[in-house]
Amino acid sequence: MRSVLKAHFLKMSLNITSPGLPQGTYKLRPLRLNEKPRFTSNIFLVFIGMMLCFFTVTAEAATREYWIAAEKVEWNYAPSGQNLIRPNMGLDVWGKALVYEKYRYIQYTDNTYTTQVEQPMWMGILGPQLHAVEGDSIKVHFLNRADKPLSIHVHGLQYDEDNEGADMKGSGAFVKPGSMFTYHWEVDSDSAPGPNDPSSIVWLYHSHVNAVTEVYDGLIGTVVVTKKGMARASDDPRPKDIDKAFTTLFLIFNENDRKIVESGQNEAYASPEEAEEGNLKHAINGFIFGNLQGLEVEQHDRVRWYLIGLGTEVDMHTAHWHGQTVLNAGKRTDVVELLPGSMVTVDMIAKTPGNWLYHCHVADHITAGMNTRWRVVPKR
Repeated sequence: MRSVLKAHFLKMSLNITSPGLPQGTYKLRPLRLNEKPRFTSNIFLVFIGMMLCFFTVTAEAATREYWIAAEKVEWNYAPSGQNLIRPNMGLDVWGKALVYEKYRYIQYTDNTYTTQVEQPMWMGILGPQLHAVEGDSIKVHFLNRADKPLSIHVHGLQYDEDNEGADMKGSGAFVKPGSMFTYHWEVDSDSAPGPNDPSSIVWLYHSHVNAVTEVYDGLIGTVVVTKKGMARASDDPRPKDIDKAFTTLFLIFNENDRKIVESGQNEAYASPEEAEEGNLKHAINGFIFGNLQGLEVEQHDRVRWYLIGLGTEVDMHTAHWHGQTVLNAGKRTDVVELLPGSMVTVDMIAKTPGNWLYHCHVADHITAGMNTRWRVVPKR
């Protein structure tokens, strides 16, 4: 019996470099039979320090795993069929065709890709919002259920060329229909909020096989990165210092040359020029003329807005809130400028109850329906 015990109790040594503990090499000697344990204070501290370090690392760094598919869909820019901002004005030329064949990123619960993860209505055409904390890793299992090669290219996170999802580098840059690819991204300090940022910031992701076409397709999503120590819990990486968060994409979707769903054509265009204008959908999250719904908060809520701009030279947007100001990198304003590729995070305290306008302040974008409402309800 003694020889068996001796075979199992091997001598070990540990190099201790943990802050607050004596540094050096510590030898762990097995107990002899009938010997009473003798723990010195230093050895006791070593064990406590090791356990604390283990649990701290475990709590602070995680691998966030997501299952996302690209799928062909039909998208309606105004499901109500009405101008919900100025009903008497109607939808004008932009309402003659409302439903188009498009593509979207859809999130699923697991690798069976059978149960969709529900999104709040305000997200509209946006793909799933991924969340991570500084120091985390992200794995995205991407299934291409569409009819053409696609990818996922993320902004702001760290990756090698095989996981770039762009520039025809590796199989992740060109995922064929019916195929899968798993992207590995790292969320290090260069991906996390900077000194003048709030506790979380937003990054874009989109398909990058034919990047221009695929943005207009609707293959767009976001990643929110929370500063280390500011997450709500180890299994909830959202920031703990806010009550509500919204993400809004300002983009004029160019639907010229895209197939209009027959049931979504309400009226024929009178001319090629009218068709060209009518197929430019001045949308917030893929909706026009107030059809974006669900931007509702309670009075005194701490609200974070993640703003995204994409598009071409006409996509110079100025997001404007009625009824409240925001803090943008420490500056007080109620208008935020967005250019194609912009990613901006701002904060507000929703003070005054009301049903407030939220729109792009560029004049012809207002006319074309790039507007909606956000609502502040009295505190219950």
